[in-house]
Amino acid sequence: MKQFKLNYLFVALAFATMLASCRKDKTNPTSETPTAQRAGIYVLNQGGFGKSNSTLTYYDYTTKTLTADIFTAANSNGLGDVGNDIGIYGAKAYIVVNNSNVIFVTNRKTAKTIKQITLNQPRNVVFYKANAFVTSYNGTVSVIDTATLTITKTITVGPNPEQMAIASGKLYVANSGGYDPTPATTVSVIDLVSLTETKKVTVIANPTSVVADAFDNIYVLSFGNFVDVQAGMTIIDAKTDLVKSKPTVSLGYNIPLYAQGDFVYYATADKKIAVYNGKTQILAAANFITDGTATDMPFAISGDPQTGEIFVATAPSYSANGTLYAFDKTGKKEYTINVGVIPGKIALLNK
Repeated sequence: MKQFKLNYLFVALAFATMLASCRKDKTNPTSETPTAQRAGIYVLNQGGFGKSNSTLTYYDYTTKTLTADIFTAANSNGLGDVGNDIGIYGAKAYIVVNNSNVIFVTNRKTAKTIKQITLNQPRNVVFYKANAFVTSYNGTVSVIDTATLTITKTITVGPNPEQMAIASGKLYVANSGGYDPTPATTVSVIDLVSLTETKKVTVIANPTSVVADAFDNIYVLSFGNFVDVQAGMTIIDAKTDLVKSKPTVSLGYNIPLYAQGDFVYYATADKKIAVYNGKTQILAAANFITDGTATDMPFAISGDPQTGEIFVATAPSYSANGTLYAFDKTGKKEYTINVGVIPGKIALLNK
């Protein structure tokens, strides 16, 4: 939810909340059923900053039933203030709620809470060999044992760390410095055996979004410093930890980033989904969407490697409910799903 740092003037307008209810929805898929290995899809909606209206939308592929907020339906409480990330690992889902200082560990299928872990301003979560790694805005990465659900180590990184990616046995952490007058300019590299930071790689100022492709490349999208340093992309070779290039990109107020197959997908300033070829290291398409479908502001991009589908979650404003678009691998719209306020993360649920 780094976007909220850029949009404090807007989030004050956020007022919409979602009801925890199940319904059939005409805008949802009716005839096409995604791959049988998938049970459904989660969308974590950030809600408005300070509004405590984050929600977890679930769409069941088999029953074609939409649950507007499955978390509230399954528990006696809501998620809280600013749902920032969701990750599924084994039988559990980890829901990171930033401004409420909590990680909800839930049953991945029912969304029923198993445990709450208190953490200072948690941001994002990734997994590696029975550990969950969670960034906190206090400049640390917490290591959580996924069996005991306890924090076993805290690793100091840079200021205000955001997203992470794993490649070549290393964890790459974007240090945004988002609370500082001068944004940070580094990505921390953590060895996943020793669980220690081994170095920092210099990138474009205010790094936030990070993914790894299939070719041991790390992509970092940065906001810049909003004065004389433009937003941009830095590509790091995970084999050497050296910066390979800084290709010219056009980025907007939100910088979702996703890698699937040979390609990396990111949102542009004009609300398109650009495609970068990780194998050839060139821009493959200025816009993945090929059928003319117009989307609102993209807040999240994800996909299904089994089907080649790409999902784009958008919102018309910072207070209105959003939409998840599902596109086939050729960029043609298959269906849409109604979601909540500022849909920021997407996760597929296997059967």
